[in-house]
Amino acid sequence: MIDVIEAGLHQSPRGRLDTSFSALVVCTGNICRSPMAAALLAQRLSRCGPGPRVESAGLAALVGEPADPLAIALLGERNLDLTGHRARQLTPTLVSAFDLILVMEQRQQRDVERILPVARGRVHRVGRFGGFDVPDPYRKGRAAFEMSLALIERGITEVARAVWRVE
Repeated sequence: MIDVIEAGLHQSPRGRLDTSFSALVVCTGNICRSPMAAALLAQRLSRCGPGPRVESAGLAALVGEPADPLAIALLGERNLDLTGHRARQLTPTLVSAFDLILVMEQRQQRDVERILPVARGRVHRVGRFGGFDVPDPYRKGRAAFEMSLALIERGITEVARAVWRVE
């Protein structure tokens, strides 16, 4: 399988962001980690002009539910609005529609690859470069959300640098 990060499928020939390249961020319920990570990644990439499509989904999504109030509050402090987010379920069709799938935990990487085996090489942990998982803060309070968000920010920075060469 081609590893999209190693292959450098991140920039157009002129060194600009390849806006046809897309990323899907996945967690469990799609109300905490993945919506925060997707918003942060989209924000980072938008600094360089129109960026690639970035969306999120959940392996066991709380379909139709809004983002967790703590996720909304923490991203609001960063001038990002999650109030319109609604959780959606990860499907094989959704996996096949994205070039890069970012997950929060190593176990989730295996789960996504089981859903669609041909996705191997396109599924990576947000913490791939730092060698960490992002723990689920669901129902654990603000401190847990802040810790998860700090790891997400670290991972997104590392992924954006590696995939799109964005600082």
